[in-house]
Amino acid sequence: MVLRGTTASAPHTQPNPHGRGVGMRQRHCPAIALDLGSARTRIWTQGHATILDVPTATPRGTATACPIHRGAIVDPAALTMLISRLLAGRLPAGAHPVVVFTTPVLSDARHHTTAVGALQILRPRSVWAIDSVKAIALDSGADLCEPLLVLDIGAHLSEVALLTDGAVTAACRGTMGTSDLATSSLAELVTAVTTMITKMLCDHPQPQLVDALDRGPLLAGGAALHPEFTHQLAARLHSPVQPVPRPHNAAIRGAARAARSAQHHPALSTSAFAPHT
Repeated sequence: MVLRGTTASAPHTQPNPHGRGVGMRQRHCPAIALDLGSARTRIWTQGHATILDVPTATPRGTATACPIHRGAIVDPAALTMLISRLLAGRLPAGAHPVVVFTTPVLSDARHHTTAVGALQILRPRSVWAIDSVKAIALDSGADLCEPLLVLDIGAHLSEVALLTDGAVTAACRGTMGTSDLATSSLAELVTAVTTMITKMLCDHPQPQLVDALDRGPLLAGGAALHPEFTHQLAARLHSPVQPVPRPHNAAIRGAARAARSAQHHPALSTSAFAPHT
């Protein structure tokens, strides 16, 4: 697993063989995972059995603000308001959580910085980013020692990425998604995704991509809920496309696994629960 993030430094402490302090760590630094999508925001918080799944929108006076459009943060203030509203009451008083959030593949440094800035409303101990395609692979339990092609076809964004040894080595993204099926056909969405993969083959002629296609790409996102999409895409690619279980929530589940792992980062000792700055 590869995470990109920041964490405040902590003094060195000896490991505790009896696990003392684990409960304190979870109370003061609970793990949180967020999948900030253009259409839906999904949040997992440690200690809650269910994943919060709501539209990516928040009230602003008499209007509704939508902070993310086609994978880009367009209203940072609205994103801060959304995060604050959704997590109100879900964190212990005085907690400084360990936060992992997903990012669309090929997101730039500005997207990362803006998201981290919005998450400061939570007074986090540390904030980490993980590509949504990596989170999906992590949740699927796929063998990351082998080349893996991951397709995340959501409501407003389509992402295609090749993972080699767990790292993104080739990627492409487009602004067509399942929300466009109101005005476009399923076949057009299949064509758009096929074109993205063909472009990757031309731009990155590497044997790992061919091997990953032979193995069969993982498919997540709302498109995976349409069996005909999977069937048509497999026929176009001549490859066994494999929808992941509960595909619309795969990224948040993978991010939750990453958050639990990040919670045990060596820098997060039980003797230092200061917020990240």
